Amino acid sequence: MTQSRATASLGWMNAEKDHRTARGTIRALAGARAIPPLIIVLYHFSEGHHYSGVQWWDRIVTRGYLWVEFFFVLSGFILTYSYGHRMRELLTWRGYGAFLRARLIRLYPVHLFMLLLILVMVLVLRNLANDGGYTSIFDLKYHQDVSVKGFVLSLLLMNGWHTMDRLTWNGLSWFVSVEFALCLMFPAILWFSVRGGRWRGPLLVAAGLAGLLIMLATLQHGLDQTYDWGLARGLSEFLVGAGLAVLFGGVDHQRIPVWVHSAGQSMLLLLLAYSVTFTGWSHGFNDIYTVLPIMGLVFALAFDRGVVADLLKARPLQRIGDWSYAIYLGQTAWLLVIRYFANAVYPPPDTPVLGTTFFSLMWWLEPLLLVLACLGWGAALAEWVEKPASRFLRNRLGRRLDPKSIPTPS
Repeated sequence: MTQSRATASLGWMNAEKDHRTARGTIRALAGARAIPPLIIVLYHFSEGHHYSGVQWWDRIVTRGYLWVEFFFVLSGFILTYSYGHRMRELLTWRGYGAFLRARLIRLYPVHLFMLLLILVMVLVLRNLANDGGYTSIFDLKYHQDVSVKGFVLSLLLMNGWHTMDRLTWNGLSWFVSVEFALCLMFPAILWFSVRGGRWRGPLLVAAGLAGLLIMLATLQHGLDQTYDWGLARGLSEFLVGAGLAVLFGGVDHQRIPVWVHSAGQSMLLLLLAYSVTFTGWSHGFNDIYTVLPIMGLVFALAFDRGVVADLLKARPLQRIGDWSYAIYLGQTAWLLVIRYFANAVYPPPDTPVLGTTFFSLMWWLEPLLLVLACLGWGAALAEWVEKPASRFLRNRLGRRLDPKSIPTPS
């Protein structure tokens, strides 16, 4: 590609660079990260323990796993949006290495901390079970793998590459493994995204949606694919995000009235509510009806204007959004604590407590306490592990190819 052709192909990204610098963080997307991890927490609790029996609430919670789609699309969008004007630098070995280093600094510290914490929990809870004469939760049927193979693959971030026959150690780290794989592939995706006309955007979106539809038509359990086909799932959604970034870069932002943004965002939320209410239970082909408005929200909120975008700029949501990665990855510890208590500590379900039974008391109290614990734990992980480790590593290794003005995807 000649210099003039390269400049022309990157023109839309260069324009967006100036717009991004002037605007700073996309605060609506930063705030939007706050809600999905909490729904995912409730989903994992409900799948492992019980649903509430309140139909409208259970229909929301049972689709919790689909909010991972939001993060994969966000990842493709933000990385393409941030690195498009630096494609030529990224396509050098030095630039590629700097990019991977920046992404690992973002992803790895909390992942490693949680992996080692689960190791400690396995050792401690197995010893308690041995002393108490009962079976450890790690040796019960249907528990996650805690083998040496799984531990090594988790250390190498390869546990989500169809290398295991079930979730392993910190089961949620399959997401981190897939994110790392997408980072390895990202220069090729970015090259395709920015080399040529804006037609690449619709083509990337179509390719990603085609991948999801093929999965839905051929695999069981809908889009709830993790250790097995999580990489195909993540790649499909990442392509959609990259395509949306290309489309986003071709829009004249100043010509769109605020009411159009508000109307579009509100319509997507209504479509999301409709899909949850009227498209049946989850884990089937109808997952696509929930995923489509979730993907659309990434694009609609990226403009940082409109009534929904303004609501997401509230300080509490911004703060929780900042902790979202740690909340998501750290929840396993508390899910294991609940399972341990249910296995070895809780009294019989019909034990009288405060005028009711223990089971009835814990029916709502347990998930409420879990969400609060995950919020607090996520905040602690973010402030005392993730951020200090990232600062230390960046100070030692440098900040080259590390976007700071855009919220890094979780």
